[in-house]
Amino acid sequence: MENIKKYVQDNKERFINELIELLKIPSVSADSAYAHDVIMTAEAVKASLEKAGCDFVELCETPGYPIVYGEKIIDKSLPTVLVYGHYDVQPADPINLWTSPPFEPVIKTTDIHPEGAIFARGACDDKGQMYMHVKAFEYMIASNTLPCNVKFMIEGEEEVGSKSLGWFVERNQEKLANDVILISDTGMISNTQPSITTGLRGLSYVEVEVTGPNRDLHSGLYGGAVANPINILTKMIASLHDENNHITIPGFYDNVEELSLEERAEMAKAPFSLEDYKKALDIDDIYGEAGYVTNERNSIRPTLDVNGIWGGYTGEGAKTVIASKAFAKISMRLVPNQDWEEITALFKKHFESIAPKSVKVVVKPHHGGQGYVTPIDSVGYRAANKAYTETFGVPAIPVRSGGSIPIVALFEKELKSKTILMGFGLDSDAIHSPNEHFGVFNYLKGIETIPLFYKYFTEMSK
Repeated sequence: MENIKKYVQDNKERFINELIELLKIPSVSADSAYAHDVIMTAEAVKASLEKAGCDFVELCETPGYPIVYGEKIIDKSLPTVLVYGHYDVQPADPINLWTSPPFEPVIKTTDIHPEGAIFARGACDDKGQMYMHVKAFEYMIASNTLPCNVKFMIEGEEEVGSKSLGWFVERNQEKLANDVILISDTGMISNTQPSITTGLRGLSYVEVEVTGPNRDLHSGLYGGAVANPINILTKMIASLHDENNHITIPGFYDNVEELSLEERAEMAKAPFSLEDYKKALDIDDIYGEAGYVTNERNSIRPTLDVNGIWGGYTGEGAKTVIASKAFAKISMRLVPNQDWEEITALFKKHFESIAPKSVKVVVKPHHGGQGYVTPIDSVGYRAANKAYTETFGVPAIPVRSGGSIPIVALFEKELKSKTILMGFGLDSDAIHSPNEHFGVFNYLKGIETIPLFYKYFTEMSK
């Protein structure tokens, strides 16, 4: 324990500077304008794994962006840990809301991060958390303390639905064979209370298009006589929730897992201040499904949200026009037992059915994935909990996350492996938002904690 602390302290500045260099590359997978930068990032990750001590590293071609694969096999009779992460990032928009350029990383102190936090797109999701594993591996190689085999699979399309990952996993099951999968793409309760994510929500993401007249029309000549696609679209979207904020799509809740009162009481033990929550978001009140508290609404209940909506004239000044088309992007976060493809089909059928004859509706599915729950009595969970307990001084609390990592269910199906979600980010780190950041404390604490997982997982697997 003291050895890893000293190694992290001695190499602190280098670890931070290396991450900063990685964060400077705008690896936005959703925008083809950044394709060269995404490839550059893959190459940088490959070089970092080689330098850290992998015996074999390659860029594996896929139908999309390459997957970086690396391995260090010390003894085939020992357990194998497969580390998953992603090197792509979300778009930085809206740029004007950042307090510093998204791809010019800077360290700033905050109330939550008095030791400083690195502000940049991808700092927490997922370059910073992924790179913790590279540096933890570096330490184990440098100190000759790697207790088992390790494989790395770092992809470049997580932020666009991991389009090529399933293709790659299906074709490389022997290469990816492992005893446990380790991911740091989640968070923890606070810097004094670690937690292990034991549940993830699934996801269904669609885009809808409503078309009225065959061209944009003068709102004076045609207003009131022709359906306005923007008006129609907003009414249709508003009808997707009732007065209790239940989703109105028929069949939507059919397979929803209802937690027992005992399970809900156990969840409620996690530290949470509603006043601090509202203050952090600068809101006067919370909002959500009747019958559930905030930490249930954002984790064990399914949701439907509009992620973007547009149509008509949005430039400066005024233009009196009835748009020909209106659009929206809608995501549904799902809970275990809800099949994302089935939910997508239910949404499509319902949304098309509620459209008036005066417009045409097209629903275009984008991507999705299944929810996931991992047991807390597995060797992997117990090893992670012991590692957290040693570095933080308190046991980790199991929590269910509102986020989605669709590939976790894929891994269990194809590789027959359980996944351990050892996150070190915080809810306040603004992932997917302007001013995303990752605490220096969290980054270094992750590097310190991860080698202990390897140690205890190997010991407990005997």
